[in-house]
Amino acid sequence: MPAAPPPITPIDYRPRRWAFALLVIVTVVGMAALMVAALAGNGFDPWDWALTLCFMLTLPWTVIGFWNAVIGLILMRGRYALRSGLNGGDQDLPITLNTALLSCIRNESVTTVARNLDRMIAGLAASGHSARFQVWILSDSDRPDCLAAEAAGVERLQRDWADRLAIGYRRRDRNPGYKAGNIQSFLADQGRDLDLALVLDADSLMEARAILRLVRIMQANPRLGILQSLVVGLPTASAFARAFQFGMRLGMRSYTLGSAWWQGDCGPYWGHNALLRVTPFREHCGLPRLPGRPPLGGWVLSHDQVEAVLMRRAGYAVQVLPTEGGSWEENPPTLLQFIRRDLRWCQGNMQYLRLLNLPGLRPVSRVQLVLAILMFLASPAWVALMAILAVRPGLAANPGALVDPALGLMLFTLLMLMVFAPKLTALTDLLLTADARRAFGGVGRVLASTVAEILFFTLLAPVMAIAHTLFIGGLLAGRTLGWDPQQRGGHQVGWAEALGRLWPQTLVGLAALVWLGTTAGAAAFWLSPFFLGALLAVPLAVVSASPRLGLALTRLGLWRIPEETAPGPLLRSLDLPALAAIRNGPDPRIAAPAAEAVE
Repeated sequence: MPAAPPPITPIDYRPRRWAFALLVIVTVVGMAALMVAALAGNGFDPWDWALTLCFMLTLPWTVIGFWNAVIGLILMRGRYALRSGLNGGDQDLPITLNTALLSCIRNESVTTVARNLDRMIAGLAASGHSARFQVWILSDSDRPDCLAAEAAGVERLQRDWADRLAIGYRRRDRNPGYKAGNIQSFLADQGRDLDLALVLDADSLMEARAILRLVRIMQANPRLGILQSLVVGLPTASAFARAFQFGMRLGMRSYTLGSAWWQGDCGPYWGHNALLRVTPFREHCGLPRLPGRPPLGGWVLSHDQVEAVLMRRAGYAVQVLPTEGGSWEENPPTLLQFIRRDLRWCQGNMQYLRLLNLPGLRPVSRVQLVLAILMFLASPAWVALMAILAVRPGLAANPGALVDPALGLMLFTLLMLMVFAPKLTALTDLLLTADARRAFGGVGRVLASTVAEILFFTLLAPVMAIAHTLFIGGLLAGRTLGWDPQQRGGHQVGWAEALGRLWPQTLVGLAALVWLGTTAGAAAFWLSPFFLGALLAVPLAVVSASPRLGLALTRLGLWRIPEETAPGPLLRSLDLPALAAIRNGPDPRIAAPAAEAVE
């Protein structure tokens, strides 16, 4: 019989969740009512019903992001402390639990994997706690060149760290369950003597102090089943990844703090850079093989959120540690790689439709699964909304007759405020904090980076929305994706390759702009950003993958993150191209961490 979890007593999150739900519901209803009022001046016909329905499908994630950001800003500015119910773990507390670092790989670059593991092992060895740790490389690789490289890389690690820390290698000939199946198979076979497991992706990197902090928190909180660290992007010289890492870094803290306030012990698990309690994870978090054939049947692609809700169902808490520091990943270096990763998540999240009726789930867990589905269903809703606005009879010629100008402008303003709330709240906190301003390169660079990032992702949003829409349509026809490795290193994207992948976006953008141009109505101005982004999909993919552009932006300090201003010893040891470009840059202020270059 599985062991019963310790009782959960520290915090009753129900008042927070009811308050948050009320805020979200009232805001969604209010925005929908404003939409109806804006459209109802000349009657309310089927076109208006269709627009309102599409608009409401886009609202949940937007509204949740807005209130997460508002709550996060309040917490960041110190008016209230984030009470998590966790004992923070004394930093001098002896390590008593046995922990394995699980590096999960499939046809990956072993050079990066071995480099990152080597640095983490070195940090644990220097901490004096390495006797409580071991490292396992869990491979699902099937390419002969990768297998040979993996064997050589493991041999080097074992030779370099002999008698300091145990290093194992385990490969499956077949990969049922993908990464989740690999971990469960390992825990069932070799993981019986483990207390904790730190799950790592091929690009994961963590400082020893961050690992030890997670372990000490788990030791001090036996009711805690999964503890997720806040993962940030490694410094990169890829132009595309720089925009992504800056935008994610800018908005993530307020968003994560706000969501942690109400999610609490039903928090997220992102599948890597997180610590698992082995026994309950092994006993309760094995994923079912879904009935039917792919894409919605078969093994679950987006395993992490399902494992989180199963852990919570078993009575253990799942929480995120919403503080930055010492936990990194690499972001996709090009738009094409970014889309491929997103589509795999899209298929995995759509599989949640078959998991909503799992017995015994907490209400918050079911809501999280629904929201994960809506995150991608919002894309076809946006595309449909824009298409209806573009072709609706009479709108382009005389929009004032169909949409109340004052209410329409109010609706648009409120919507943009909500969309950009995570960035704006984090920017507010950053500009009010001197140390943070310096870490991001000074006020001038922060403002320039924010404006550039907003413009970049305004163009990117329709590209992704159309990609999601087409892919979801393909899922209905039986199209599916496998679990292929990501191309993580920076590389150029050719025009032919980009056009071959992004011709649908280009065609949609071209057709829409021709149509809007010929109608010559005022609506063309409001709709043009969406369709312009689609039209520019190919040049956006090619230009943002340019190594020369990436290095130039790095040297200028655009989209800078704190690790580039003052990299620690671990990051300096990696010889990252972004840090080398900053050191060799023409502007000495870029490499001067103590100076706020533009203030």
